[in-house]
This record gives sequence, C-alpha cells and structure tokens, in this order.
Amino acid sequence: MVDFSKFLKHLWREKFPFKFVYSDSYWMVDLEEHVFPIKKYRLIYERLLRSGAKKEKFISPSMPDDKALLFVHSQRYIKKIKAGKLSSSELQALEIPYSAEGIEFAFLNVGGTIEAAELAQKEGLCIHIGGGFHHAFYDHGEGFCVLNDTAVALEHLKQKGDIQKAMVVDCDVHQGNGTASVLSGKEHAFTFSIHQMDLYPAIKPESSLDVGLWSGDGDEKYLELLNSNIPRIYHEYKPDLIFYLAGADPFEKDQLGGLKITMLGLKERDNIVLKNARKLRIPVVVVLAGGYAYDIDDTVTIHMNTIKVAQKVQRKYSPKKIYKQAEDQ
Repeated sequence: MVDFSKFLKHLWREKFPFKFVYSDSYWMVDLEEHVFPIKKYRLIYERLLRSGAKKEKFISPSMPDDKALLFVHSQRYIKKIKAGKLSSSELQALEIPYSAEGIEFAFLNVGGTIEAAELAQKEGLCIHIGGGFHHAFYDHGEGFCVLNDTAVALEHLKQKGDIQKAMVVDCDVHQGNGTASVLSGKEHAFTFSIHQMDLYPAIKPESSLDVGLWSGDGDEKYLELLNSNIPRIYHEYKPDLIFYLAGADPFEKDQLGGLKITMLGLKERDNIVLKNARKLRIPVVVVLAGGYAYDIDDTVTIHMNTIKVAQKVQRKYSPKKIYKQAEDQ
C-alpha cells in the first residue's frame, strides 16, 4: 500500500515536477553584436541549476529527420538551408548571420520542441529552453526564425497519430505570422495570437484567432483581453495538446516591443495560460520564444518566472497522475 502523504511530500521536495529540454549548443552561436540574446539559454540553465534543478531533469534534443520537417517546410527550402545557398534577399529577411552553428541551432530547436511535446504528452507539462520561432514560413524564414519548430512538432505528432488536434497559444509580442500561414485551414490546429498591432510583421496572416493590442496598452488591457479568451477557447476547441509561446518581449523594457507589460503582468499572463490548461488536464509544452530587454537579466528573469508559475500549476493540477504513478511503483 502506498503512503500518499509521503509520496506527495517527496514530490513537493523535488524542485521541478517536469523535465526541461536544453542543449549547450543553443548558446554557442556567434551572432556578433545582435539584439537576439543568444546567451539567455545558458543563463537560464545555470539559474535553474542554482535553484535546485537536477541535471537528470534536462533532456538533450536530437536532430529532426527530414520527414518531420517536410510536414511544414518545402524540400527545396530545406536543401538550400543545409547547402548554405540562401539568396541575399533570403538572408536579409532572416536578419541573422548565416553560419554552420546557426543552422545546427535552428535544426536542434525543432528537435527540442518535438522532444518537449512528446514529454508533455506523457507527463502533463514540459519546458523547452528554446523554441518558439514563429516567423518561419513554408519556403522561407524571417525575423530571426529559420525553421518553425512549433508547427513542425504539431504536425509530427498529428501524423504519428499521437494527437487529434492541438492549439498554439502565442503570447510573443509579435504576431506569429509564419505559424498562422503554415497551419492555415488545418482543422487539427487552432492558432491563437495576442500581440502588438503597430509592430513587425507588417503583413499579419490570419490566425484562427488574433487579438491585437497597441503600443502602451499595458497590463490591464492585455490581461482583460487574455482573460476574455482563455479558458473559453480551451473549452470550445478541446485540444489534446497546447503549445505555449511564452515570449518575454511584451515586457515594458523590451527593445523591440511597446506593450509596456510589467513583470507582474507577465506572471499573471503565464498563470492564465497554464493554470486553465492544466486545470482541464490539457498537456502543455512551453517554448520561450522572444525577449530582447535592454538588460539580459530581465529577459532571463521573465523566463524563470514562467518556469516558477509552471512549477506551482503542475503541482496543483496533476494529483490524479501523481496517485497513479504512486500505485504503479
């Protein structure tokens, strides 16, 4: 017979009741003096270790195979990326320097989101310390995004038969134009994007549901609009899995955004998205997406706050799974 009180105390002592997907390769890309804070991945990893995360909680991603990539991207585009034959206009649209390390980073991030999605299905929640490259289209990349990891992972799971339908909840400050485009018209995918309207991208393909805000709208307006849609869309669409793009760039001190959301506002955003999903027993895979604060420590803190919210939510809303695991031991 299982002593549930002892088991739950053990779980509470375990700092993080979920796994992370991460690779040291993520931060070893030389972007020169670029606004994209590539070192945030290493800083988050180090802060998690200092916070008590055990190394065995971190899963290394594998490279995705071409079959998975071709559910979303064209064969011609994949070949051009691998061969380093992107045109000058294609490189300009990416807005990041091309390198072998950068291409490895892009492919590994796809593998990382696939891995995180599979773990989330099994365990209820998983965090990819990476991912969220939502500006990548079928045949080109843009806005720092080479490959659309979220869309590839969603289609991969659908084609395997692991899910019937999934939802993308995109809370990056920029609209997920690539994701909206590649998943358009697919009944098994619901795309939700809450973003700043007077901001890149200039052309915003329609998501299943777009919620637009304007520069300076702040916490109250942002959270009001988020609350008016979540959990309503969860109840209506009933996804088997949610991909949550927890962008740090709605932050008030971000270099590329202007929504003026405070750190407290972003924590409440995370709580709304995650609590309502796990309360309904919907598995969630969290990807970090953007974040360009003037001080990189602010970006890292925002991502860590997302993890802390996930920590509390996962403990609170997974008791049935906990009991089953205990009985099986």
